[in-house]
Amino acid sequence: MKFVHIADVHFDIPFKNLQSRGLAEQRRLEARSAFKRVIDYIQENNIEYLFICGDLYEEQYVKQSTIEFINKLFEQIPNTKIFIVPGNHDPYLKNSYYNNFKFVKNVKIFKQQIEKIELPKVNIYGFGFDDFYIKESKYKELRIEDREKINILLTHGDLDGIKNNDAKYNSIPKTELKGLGFDYVAMGHIHKPMYDNNIVYSGSLISLGFDELGEHGMIVRRNK
Repeated sequence: MKFVHIADVHFDIPFKNLQSRGLAEQRRLEARSAFKRVIDYIQENNIEYLFICGDLYEEQYVKQSTIEFINKLFEQIPNTKIFIVPGNHDPYLKNSYYNNFKFVKNVKIFKQQIEKIELPKVNIYGFGFDDFYIKESKYKELRIEDREKINILLTHGDLDGIKNNDAKYNSIPKTELKGLGFDYVAMGHIHKPMYDNNIVYSGSLISLGFDELGEHGMIVRRNK
């Protein structure tokens, strides 16, 4: 299987530090350009799956035109299965676009309850935010049911947040997550790429602040 893993695009983020310099809109357009390059790559390389692990957009600022822009790009990859887990900046609220906008049929949006999608060679588990905070993670309810398949988990959260006295963002103990035995854990929330064996933060597509120097982009994996 071939997949692309991204997170933390933060469409329509206000970029308040850039607003006074007249650069905020330019940076938002650069986010659109980066996202389009991801879709172009998927289309050109026949990627089977796209995992978007939270904070695709800013719930408090996103425009419908931005959602329509995203959806039109999704239309360009009809043969790619797209899985989205909402994050703390784009939770699955009653009045959110996730709940009210009709995305193309190849898009699956997870909610806070753990859900498993069974496919011929892979089982994909996912759960996300239905509010701006998750103080008690659902990870303890995870159980891999078929170890003959590839098992992938998608979520958005903070590994070991409890140790850092910050358990508001779906805090999951790293050792317990490793012990669950997933072949790949696709995560969002941290804006820089981070790898710990099979637990992977993709980081944000572009730098979203002056403190986010270094590489940004997407993760591409090809598993047999």
